[in-house]
Amino acid sequence: MIGIVTTARRTSASRPVASDTGDIRVGIGGWTYAPWRDNFYPAGLVQRLELEYASRQLTSIEINGTFQRQQSVATYLKWREQTPASFVFSVKAPGRITAARTLANGGGAITSFLEGIASLGDRLGPIVWQFAPTKAFEHDDFAAFLALLPKSTGDTTLRHVLDVRHPSFACADFIALARAHGFPTVCTDSTDYPCIADITGDFVYARLMRTQPQIKTGYRAADLDRWLARIRRWAHGQDNPELPHFTAPLLDRQPHDVFVYFISGAKQRAPAAALALLQRLRQSRSS
Repeated sequence: MIGIVTTARRTSASRPVASDTGDIRVGIGGWTYAPWRDNFYPAGLVQRLELEYASRQLTSIEINGTFQRQQSVATYLKWREQTPASFVFSVKAPGRITAARTLANGGGAITSFLEGIASLGDRLGPIVWQFAPTKAFEHDDFAAFLALLPKSTGDTTLRHVLDVRHPSFACADFIALARAHGFPTVCTDSTDYPCIADITGDFVYARLMRTQPQIKTGYRAADLDRWLARIRRWAHGQDNPELPHFTAPLLDRQPHDVFVYFISGAKQRAPAAALALLQRLRQSRSS
């Protein structure tokens, strides 16, 4: 499966980390999941307040509902009102766009979708274009699709990242194409999809998908510590050459914004994993 992510860049005044590092955000996929009412949300919290609560515990959430159907401007405005100014969403693009046989024909639908989500304003973070895992890398069609993705809509600046899941994308040709557009690739920690950690844009997007049900925090402490070290290196403009690369690692020393989401795996453990990583991040800043 492939995903492309776009994000509105924030001003330095809203960045929760020091100026010599990128903006680090940690979250989960969605906010409506029944098992979380036993281990994340306070007992008795009504469902309509779950987004308000989750957005004050985490620093970002990846929206899943937009993949199934395009939402109304009124819905985006409601989500914006329910979340604090320090919070951002990542948003999955509608699957009907990425399911097209010929990706290059999706210009009108892309424009319509992006104009709608712009109503999230400063809550708009990454936009995920997710493709089926059977979608193989076809250079010309994929290049034409990437050319359809604008750098902005109205007054909102957009950034794009590619989340590739078919093994054919694990090649230097794809990395060169992503880098030519300045679109990062999603770094996926998964047993099912390839991990591609080449830095191809000005921010990093990681999806951590190995949460385990028997571990209270989803990931073991040593693994959370390892990911924290990687995230901090990315934020400081450094690479993580121990992760799979298909071109030479780049060491540009420019700060990178980093978005990290605990998704899939043992989903009931995702909030605990995100909170554990956030706690480690805060402790590392104060030490």
